[in-house]
Amino acid sequence: QVQLVESGGGLVQAGGSLRLSCAASGLRLSGASTGWFRQAPGKEREFLASIKWTGSTSDYADSVLGRFTISRDNAKNTVYLQMNSLKPEDTAVYYCAAGYTWPIREATSAYWGQGTRVTVSS
Repeated sequence: QVQLVESGGGLVQAGGSLRLSCAASGLRLSGASTGWFRQAPGKEREFLASIKWTGSTSDYADSVLGRFTISRDNAKNTVYLQMNSLKPEDTAVYYCAAGYTWPIREATSAYWGQGTRVTVSS
């Protein structure tokens, strides 16, 4: 059984940083594509960043390019999302997802975590 467990969310002031983690079990992340998504209140879930099974290819949404960085630790079977220069509009529930296609998007994600909440205060 595949499980993805996010952690690292919380309350941070605007301009601050957070690092989210997505630990996987039942799935080797080095053999899958992994993505981060978020859903703000009243909005649809949006794609943020993804990393390919090779680990050498990643892509980002324009809204987070240059501020967020996705990475993976194969030994820990964990994917991270480093978020810098956070803004109040980054407030949302953040989800990680994994799948077997590239690029990975919401429709092509086979597995999802339960989400971790990020609140950015102004």
